[in-house]
Amino acid sequence: MNIVEASGLGKRYGRTWALRECTLKIPAGRVAALVGPNGAGKSTLLNLAVGLSAPSAGEVTVLGGRPAGSMAALDGIAFVAQDTPLYKTLSVADMIYITRSLNRRFDQPFARARLDELGIPLKRRAGKLSGGQQAQLALTLALARRPRLLVLDEPVAMLDPVARHDFMATVLAAASADGMSVLLSSHVLIELERVANYLILLSQGQVRLAGAVNDLLATHGQASLEELAMAYLRENSESEVTR
Repeated sequence: MNIVEASGLGKRYGRTWALRECTLKIPAGRVAALVGPNGAGKSTLLNLAVGLSAPSAGEVTVLGGRPAGSMAALDGIAFVAQDTPLYKTLSVADMIYITRSLNRRFDQPFARARLDELGIPLKRRAGKLSGGQQAQLALTLALARRPRLLVLDEPVAMLDPVARHDFMATVLAAASADGMSVLLSSHVLIELERVANYLILLSQGQVRLAGAVNDLLATHGQASLEELAMAYLRENSESEVTR
């Protein structure tokens, strides 16, 4: 089963294509890293996959063929955007209450236990938490929904190295324990190296490379995910210039 599948997928804003002719299949049970330079189309692809925007061309399905954005799809997907959206004036306890009320499935004991383990006070306002604590709160609320697919858009971009490590360790542990699939975009390739086993490389709005990390490394003769991504992007950029 494919957790995300796109065919001829494209998104246009005015005359500009943010994503074009995107075709890919991401197998279930993977931790898939979506990488590429700024403006490559990473956030656009994620927004299409979770149903936050509609495609201008093609189609995308999730969770084994369910249309992105459908009720059947939304029930099995949790999404944490780059700015870890929280109601800053509400307390942590209020955030738990709201999330529980808005979702058919929510593991409140898990959420409370995890926040207690992290030392995040339930009475504190979300806006008064540190950047790392806000990211962990958003992640906890997402995981408590017990999703089949967790989508993360630049989740560690604003975090310090320790907070980044803790965040990604939580994601990996959840994926391993629950069999959850993960699709995440990030510029911090060194963190992806520890967790990702599947890679999608975007450049100029198109998928340039996709597959299992170990297979890609072996095929392209690279020792690390970062070296592979940088080498491929460099080669692709040079080929575009010489056309």
